[in-house]
Amino acid sequence: MRNNKGRPKRVLPAEGGATRRVDVIWAIIAGVVCLALGLGLGYLYRRNVAEKKIGRAEDTVGKLIEDAQKRAEAIRKETVLEAKEEVHKLRNDFDKESKERRNEQMRLERRLLAREEALDKKADAMEQKEDSLNKRLKEVSKTKEDIQELYKKEVEQLEKIADMSTDQAKGLLLERVEQEARHDMAIMLRDVEAKAKDEAEKKARNILSLAIQRCAADHVAETTISVVPLPNDEMKGRIIGREGRNIRALETATGIDLIIDDTPEAVILSGFDPVRREVARIALEKLIIDGRIHPARIEEMVSKAQKEVDNQIREAGEAAVFDVGIHSLHPELVKLLGRLRYRTSYGQNVLKHSLEVAHLAYIMAVEIGADAKIAKRAGLLHDIGKAVDHEVEGPHIQIGADLATKYKEKPEIVHAIAAHHGDIEAKTVEAVLVQAADAVSAARPGARKESLDNYVKRLEALEEIANSFKGVEKSYAIQAGREVRIIVKPEDVDDVGTALMARDIVKKIEKDLDYPGQIKVNVIRETRSVDYAK
Repeated sequence: MRNNKGRPKRVLPAEGGATRRVDVIWAIIAGVVCLALGLGLGYLYRRNVAEKKIGRAEDTVGKLIEDAQKRAEAIRKETVLEAKEEVHKLRNDFDKESKERRNEQMRLERRLLAREEALDKKADAMEQKEDSLNKRLKEVSKTKEDIQELYKKEVEQLEKIADMSTDQAKGLLLERVEQEARHDMAIMLRDVEAKAKDEAEKKARNILSLAIQRCAADHVAETTISVVPLPNDEMKGRIIGREGRNIRALETATGIDLIIDDTPEAVILSGFDPVRREVARIALEKLIIDGRIHPARIEEMVSKAQKEVDNQIREAGEAAVFDVGIHSLHPELVKLLGRLRYRTSYGQNVLKHSLEVAHLAYIMAVEIGADAKIAKRAGLLHDIGKAVDHEVEGPHIQIGADLATKYKEKPEIVHAIAAHHGDIEAKTVEAVLVQAADAVSAARPGARKESLDNYVKRLEALEEIANSFKGVEKSYAIQAGREVRIIVKPEDVDDVGTALMARDIVKKIEKDLDYPGQIKVNVIRETRSVDYAK
C-alpha cells in the first residue's frame, strides 16, 4: 500500500499476519468445497456406470444359465438314447450267444449219443471175442493135458525098457560126461602146468639172478650203543654233575642210559631206539663243546638236537626219493621214509631194505614187461607203516596201506603194500613183484638177525606197558631192558600214587612179559616252579 504521498505504506506486523490467516482459511474452504463436489460427481458417475455393468452381467449370466440348461437337457436326452441303444445291442448279443450255446450243447449231446452207441457196439464185439477166446483156451488146456498124458505114458514105457528113472538116466549121462571132461582137462592141465612151471622157474631164476646182480646193497649191522669221545677224563665228572644231577637230567630228557666207566675219554650211550640215541649223542657233543653242563642247559641242547634229528630225517627221506627217482611223492610220506632210517626189522635197516626192494622190483618189472614205475614206487613204500607202528594200533601192512590211501597214492600202490606179506591175495603183477623183492632183500645172507628184533620188541613192550597207565608223561626202557624209567605228570599223580603206580606196573610186567633176570621200575615225579625277574 502506498500512502498519499506515493510512498509505500508500512504495514504493522500484527496486521500482516491476520491477513495471511484469512487467506489460508479461504483457501481451505475452497479446497473442501471442490473436494465435496468432486466426490459427489464421482459417486453419481460410478453409480450409473456400475448399475449398467451389473445389469449387463446379470443378462449375460442369465443367458449362460439358460444355455447350460439347454445343453444339459440335450446331453441327458442323448445319453438316454445311447443307453437304450446299448441295452438293445447287449440284449441282441446275449440272445445270439445263448442260441449258439444251445446249438453247441445239442451238437455235443448228439456226439455223446453217437459215441455211446459206438461203445455199446464195441462192448458187444469184445464180449463175443472173449467168449471165443475162452473156448479156445479150454481147447488148448485140453490139448495140453492130452500131450502131458501122452508124455507120461512114453516116459513110463522108456523107464520100463531102460529099467531106470528119468533122474537116474540124467545123472548117469551127466556123470559120464563130467568124468570124461575131467579126465581130458586133467591131462591138459598137467601138461600145461608142467610146461609153464619149467618155463616160469627158468625165467624166474634168470630174472632174480639178474636183479640181484644189478642191485648191490650194503648191510649195516645195527647196534644198541653209541660212543661219544671226550676231550679228557675230567669231562666225565662234569657230565655226571653234583650228586649225579647232570647225568640224571640227560637220561630223563633223552630216555638213553649213559654208561661212564673206566673207558678212557669216552662215554657210552645205550638204548634200543636209534632216534633217541642219536638225539642224546648230538646233545652230549654240543654240551661238551659248549662246556656249560647243567640241567637247564641240558634240556635246551636236547631240544636243539631233536630239531637237528628231525632235519636229518627229512633229508634222509628226500635222499631216498632222489636215489630211487620217484617224483610227486607227498611231503608227509617223504618224512616217514626218513624216519625209517632209524627203524630196524630183525636187525636190518628198514630204509636200506626199502630202497633195495624198490630197485629189485623195478628191475624185475622191466624184465617181464610190467609197469616198472608202479613196482618201484610200491617197493619203496611197502614198509612205510613201520615208521609209525609204535604210535598207531595195527600191523604195519594195514597202517602202510592206510597211509598210502590218505596221501592219494594210486590203488595199485595201496594194493601192493597191503599184499606184500601175503595177507591178501595179490591181484596185480606189480604186487607179486614187490612180494618177491621183499623176500629176496630179507633173505640175503646177514640181512636180518632174529635175536636183535626180539630184544627190541621186549624193550618196546616195556614202554607200552608203562605208557598204558594214566598220568604217565614219558617212559624209557634203559639198561638193556633191565630198567624202565617212568616220568609222571605231577598234577595227575601225587607222591603216594607213584608208589602205587610202580607196584601196578611191576605186576603187569610180571603177568604179560617173559624176560631174563629182573626189571627195575623207576617212577619219577618232579615238580618245577619257574618265574622271571623283570
